[in-house]
Order: sequence, then C-alpha cells, then structure tokens
Amino acid sequence: MQLNRRFFLHKGALAIAGTAAIPTFLVRSVMAESAAPSGRRLVVIFQRGAVDGLNMVVPYREANYYAMRPTIAIPQNRVLDLDGFFGLHPSLTPFKPLYDQGHLAIVNATGSPSMNRSHFEAQEYMESGTPGIKSTQDGWLNRALQAQDAREGSCCQQHTTFRALALAPQVPLTLAGRIPAVALTNLNSFSVAGRGPRLSPAASAFQAMYAGSGDQIFHAAGDETFAAVRMLRAADPAQYKPAAGALYPNTQFGNSMRQIAQLLKANLGVETAFTNIFGWDTHHAQGGVEGQLSDRLRDFSASISAFWRDMGDGAENITLVTMSEFGRTARENGTAGTDHGHANAMFVLGGQVKGGKVYGHWPGLAEEQLNQNRDLALTTDYRQVLGEILTGEMGAQNLNLVFPGANVSPSRFLGIV
Repeated sequence: MQLNRRFFLHKGALAIAGTAAIPTFLVRSVMAESAAPSGRRLVVIFQRGAVDGLNMVVPYREANYYAMRPTIAIPQNRVLDLDGFFGLHPSLTPFKPLYDQGHLAIVNATGSPSMNRSHFEAQEYMESGTPGIKSTQDGWLNRALQAQDAREGSCCQQHTTFRALALAPQVPLTLAGRIPAVALTNLNSFSVAGRGPRLSPAASAFQAMYAGSGDQIFHAAGDETFAAVRMLRAADPAQYKPAAGALYPNTQFGNSMRQIAQLLKANLGVETAFTNIFGWDTHHAQGGVEGQLSDRLRDFSASISAFWRDMGDGAENITLVTMSEFGRTARENGTAGTDHGHANAMFVLGGQVKGGKVYGHWPGLAEEQLNQNRDLALTTDYRQVLGEILTGEMGAQNLNLVFPGANVSPSRFLGIV
C-alpha cells in the first residue's frame, strides 16, 4: 500500500508515546516518512486582554511618556536599552540576548486599524484578519494554509492531521476554516476540527473522517490508526525532557509552550501552532517595574525564551509572532492602571528574522500626535507584518486571499524577514 502524510503518526511520535505495542502498519508508515524534509513552522501567540505596549517596549527617551505616567512609567535606569530610544521592560530580560543576537525583532505602533475598543470584537477582528467586518467566519491563518495549498497544487500536498494546531480548549478563530485544525489543552485529550461549545471528541472526529473517506487505505487502517490516537492521548507531558538549559515556568503559558516544543520535535507534521496568554487587562494597579504587568511579562518572556532554547537547531526553521487586540492609553488612569487604547507592539522571533532592531514609524506621544487625544497612533497595520512573515516563511503569494480588502503589499513590508 502507498501511504502518505495524511497519517499523522511519524517517527517523532514514538519518542512521545514510547515504542510499546506499535502496530507494524505504523512502523512501516514511520519508516516511509522518516526521510521527509521538515518545513518552515509558524507559531502565533495571542496576548489576550490588550497588553500595555508602552510599558512593554518603553520609549524611554520620550519625555511625554514620563509626564503621562507619573506612577507606572519604567525609570530610565531600569529599562533594558535596545537602540538608544526604546528599551524593554526589565521583566523581559530573557528577550534581551535574543534581540542582541539578531533573532528577535520588534514592531512598534502596530495593530488593527479598527477603532473598536471591545476586547471580544477587537480579538475577533484581529483573528479573522478583516477588521470591521463581523461576517467573516474563518481566520487569517487558515486562509494562509489554503493559499499555500493553492500554490502547491493538489498533487503535491502532503499534510498531517496535526498540520494546524492550537494549544487551547477549542480551535481559535485564527485557525478556523476549511483546513482542519486540532485543539488540545494537553496531550491527554484533544479535539479536532471545530469551534464553539460543541467540539467533537477525538475518536468521533476521526471516525467521521474515516467514514466519509473514499480512500480504502483509511478504512483498512482504521483500527490501528485509532490505536495511534489512544497512544497520543496516553502520552505523559511530564516525561518530556526539554533541552539542557531550557527552564519553562510552571504556568499555563509555560506549559503550553513546552508542549508546542514537544510536538514540534516529535515531527508530527505541525506547520502552524497557536496559543494564548491571558491577564493583560490592567485597568487597576498595573504596576511599573514590579506588579501585575511585570508578572505577566516575566512569564511571557521566560516561556518564549525557554521554547527557543529548547528547540535548539530546530529554531532555524521556526518563526514566532505575538499580537494583542489593541494597546492601552498613553496616560495612566486614576487607579494607577491604563484603559483600552489603540496601537501596540509585536514581537517577531525566528531563525530567518532580521532581528536586533525596532521596526515601524514612531508617531510620538505629544498631544497633537495621539490618536483621539488618548492613544499611541497606529502607523503599521498588523496584517502587513503578518503578510511579510507569510510571504517570507511560508511562501505565500495570494495575500488577497489571506487578508481580503487589506491591500497587503510587499512594497510596504518592513524588511523583517
């Protein structure tokens, strides 16, 4: 029988689940696929709750920054200098070597052009890639995979069940669409292909897939493939040993990044991975060098840095990008916090990234430069950043399919990859 990468269990899965009772069918499949070259991988992280980009990437040479934030601004002598104007919050210390080594790029004054200040709607707009259009039912990353398939042609597609993966309770809108996506909160339970409260359990989803397939290979191999599903669900993440020196925080986000590294190393055919980190809605007692925001940034940077170290040489083929639905007000409010704002900052980390630089046009924080007299103004549409990553890292050509109506153009790319 001729088998292709529609069967998701590759040689790396054996490292996760162990080699006991591996069906000979799966061993043959593993051997046939072992020489398959690994492609580029994209990891997307959503900072849900609207992170304060001005205290994350600090414009410490901007006098108005300190005037507008008398109690929560990061003192100049505590900022981790990047380029003489911008610096990192001290809780982002793990990012500094990545920046200095040229792996980490920062895009400032970026985000969604939508002026919507509702968390839910702004997140939906960013994930759909069509800000202001509520009717969009699929996500920009799913459409990017569709565009990749259209470019490659149906004869050349070789993808696994784990092609599109989310470390989340359900498939996020970013990955919703025609390309099937897998959602899992841990390796012991996962759901397949769907959004909303009625996610199918893994067994039901696979049974439906096989039942609907005219491919006799699927039917003949059904029992053994279900055995593979059970093996994956039985895998114990605690047994995974990160690379030397990779120390993940014992947090929800740290565990998600650890499991993404585990699945990427397993060669399960993951091409895109998505996860969230929550807790960025700092209306009250945000803190400065220490406090609520500082704690979240420490978890954020330590987890991503551990992931990068853990991937070792494999990081050369990975690009990681972060985003949040909007930024926060330039001025602190009366409860030592910040309210819903507009432009923000994105991080782009990768083996092919031209890092060590803060990209984007800085609009300034003078009164006349603020958006609606309250926020950092937006100068780079986040879809330009994503479009450049998709073009450089995934070979995307039809960006109109990925971001309809956005006029994402290579002529406006920033040169990040």
